[in-house]
Amino acid sequence: MIDALFGSKTRVKLLGLFLNNAGRAFYVREITREVGEQINSVRRELANLVSVGVVRADSVDNKLYYEVDTNYRFYEPLHQMFASDTAVASDTKVLTSSWAKKFRAIGAQAVIFAGKLVFGSDSAVDVLIAGDGISQIKLKNLIKALERDAGGSLSYTTMTFNDFYYRVSVRDQFVSEILAAKHSVVLDDDKILPEGNDVDETTEEEK
Repeated sequence: MIDALFGSKTRVKLLGLFLNNAGRAFYVREITREVGEQINSVRRELANLVSVGVVRADSVDNKLYYEVDTNYRFYEPLHQMFASDTAVASDTKVLTSSWAKKFRAIGAQAVIFAGKLVFGSDSAVDVLIAGDGISQIKLKNLIKALERDAGGSLSYTTMTFNDFYYRVSVRDQFVSEILAAKHSVVLDDDKILPEGNDVDETTEEEK
């Protein structure tokens, strides 16, 4: 029904994303992932929303970011209309379901995203990978691909699974600092990580 009212499925998804995430800015690649539509369609509808005034665009570090303009005169009725129809965007900057599969494929048993990969995280480490027999060449190639997806360089650390298990059990300072920050558990096949500040983006596909 809403699609018919607004004339475009992509436009409806964009409005839902922005109106449910007031105060948060998104760049085009991120928006495309969140709404699951083709980038050309997303760019076209973003231009329409900016021209109308409901969304504003700002350039930061040579990257264009978009966010809802809460001063738009029809913001409140639109917010009420979309508030219950579209889920709030995930706190992770990449889709963890696809990365869980990729890390598992190279032998990782536990993976945590934090820092630059999670909105609001103050961790100095962006990725923690634990596993035995992980090929360093495959890992480096995977990290490069993750950096392309995230749009920037990442700080990562690796350790054997036994070392990781021990560090978690004794509340090692290094691991504890990562877990104390906002983070996303991408892989935890042996279910050893305590519940805490995980942003809980794990899906059944990842388990």
